Amino acid sequence: MAESTGKQEYFIGVDFGGTKILAGVFSPQLKCLGRAKVSTKPQRGPDEVIERIARCIKDAVDECDLKIGQVRGIGIGAPGPVDPDAGKVVFAPNLGWEDVSLKKELEKRLEVPVFLENDTNICTLGVHAVELNSKPKNVVGIFLGTGIGGGIILNGELHSGFNHGAGEIGHMVIEVGGPKCSCGNQGCFEALASRTAIFRKIQNSVKEGKKTVLTEMLGEDLLDMRSGDLRKAIRRGDKLVERVVEEAAEYTGVAVANVINFLNPEVIVLGGGVIDALEDEMMAIIIETARDSAMPGIAKGIEILPSKLGDDAGITGGAVLARRAGK
Repeated sequence: MAESTGKQEYFIGVDFGGTKILAGVFSPQLKCLGRAKVSTKPQRGPDEVIERIARCIKDAVDECDLKIGQVRGIGIGAPGPVDPDAGKVVFAPNLGWEDVSLKKELEKRLEVPVFLENDTNICTLGVHAVELNSKPKNVVGIFLGTGIGGGIILNGELHSGFNHGAGEIGHMVIEVGGPKCSCGNQGCFEALASRTAIFRKIQNSVKEGKKTVLTEMLGEDLLDMRSGDLRKAIRRGDKLVERVVEEAAEYTGVAVANVINFLNPEVIVLGGGVIDALEDEMMAIIIETARDSAMPGIAKGIEILPSKLGDDAGITGGAVLARRAGK
């Protein structure tokens, strides 16, 4: 347990989305000392969700036998476009939020400085600082989960773009006229390789009469399907699931090649729940497709790596943001 020294020595990282809120307490050396998790319950509205975030932070602090007054700063990753300067979540469709003053409301409840960023920007910050020891100057993070997001580190700094919208790699169109995306476009990377896209393809194939062991495992409607179920099915020789996951890996490889051609970073890191569960099934295909699809010569020496931080990428990045902002 951390000692209660009375000094403001600790940082908190918060990762929150439509399903869960995760908070972690970190030392100045970015060692996680304790964490807490609560469900988001977005249907209750922004005030109630902000109350739940505040409670989750207090629970994490309490877990470490600390007081909130010992926390120097809180870094929080929120889904969708955010305005870090104003401390607002601009638009988060899976929360039903528009123009929510998250920073001001949390600071009112906790009396600790709060710093806000987009969730996948935060994950990229965490991976860069902790997994890569802040060494590479230029890094792109790509995170495959319910949706697909990204983050960009240029010259060692997070690049958020003119309207704080940089890194929306999930909405790069990879297949013109392809499946409809939640953003309104067709053929976005997210509509082809996210967990949602993979599950939809499998469910549609089952409706067309194709066979999969997933129906034995989960029932005909395939409700409650998780990324880990796909791994189990592939290991049982399921050809349908294997083909759908391979296709998603190929689309991801094309997206990685586009990043190599456009930004030419030293390192591209892949993370998120889909990669966590299916790293062995996807990474080799992603790397091979990326190297085949990138312009000859320009992928040389670029590392394409899976993140090992898993669920902790967001809270770690939040602590990095709070530590940097507090300097």
